[in-house]
Amino acid sequence: MTIDIEHIRNTGIGAAYRSAEVLNRCLGRLTSVHKKGPKDLVTEADIESEKQIIQTIRARFPDHGILAEESGCDQNSASPYQWIIDPLDGTTNFAHGLPIFSISIAFAVKEKTAVGIVLNPVTGELFCAVSGKGASLNGRPIRVSTTEKVSDSLLVTGFPYDAALHVKPLISRFEACLSASRGIRRLGSAALDLCFVACGRFDGFWEENLNPWDTAAGALIAREAGGRVTDFDGNLYTTDKKQILATNGRIHKGMQSLLAVA
Repeated sequence: MTIDIEHIRNTGIGAAYRSAEVLNRCLGRLTSVHKKGPKDLVTEADIESEKQIIQTIRARFPDHGILAEESGCDQNSASPYQWIIDPLDGTTNFAHGLPIFSISIAFAVKEKTAVGIVLNPVTGELFCAVSGKGASLNGRPIRVSTTEKVSDSLLVTGFPYDAALHVKPLISRFEACLSASRGIRRLGSAALDLCFVACGRFDGFWEENLNPWDTAAGALIAREAGGRVTDFDGNLYTTDKKQILATNGRIHKGMQSLLAVA
């Protein structure tokens, strides 16, 4: 069966914009916030956003599998075609009215990501990538930075919800990278972090204990923009891994050395 990758991409973009309508409407107007864990939040916006995305995809590809953050894996999980969805990456920011969050939608064929879409509903920035065809921001090609040294780099990271259980290695890595780099930011949306590496705003990103829906789209976008995406040891990153390091490639070995301190 031949896949029309352009149709896939357009469907994903359409789903992202439907989701964005929900999130923009709910931002600052939430009526309920629930806890999935001590620090892991879910809102009615997460649920409705995911519903809109799934409905859009189902209308066109009813036999495709779907892996979504809130509803999990569906009945078509054995399909070679799978959509990987985070309807609101940055829920804690969203719940506090902080406009730094995104919608992440990826499409995979036999577990290899073929399309990645990340949309920031507030700024309107749409990042897209198709495997082998490069990455774009609002339709314009993007590339990673040309920074050669970690000392000249602006980095970004995130902390897992269970950070208290792993605080010593987290802080050791953070301290090493902070001492070696120009600076570190912590935005709260891994999908945006990866896209900001892709377009050169950041030179490197690392995080651990993420889920496939956090990274599937952004990792492809970073790679297609010329970046390198691995685990902390330099092995090719796949969404089942619990460590991710994405850089412009030039500082990758330096970042690996810094992350090896813990």
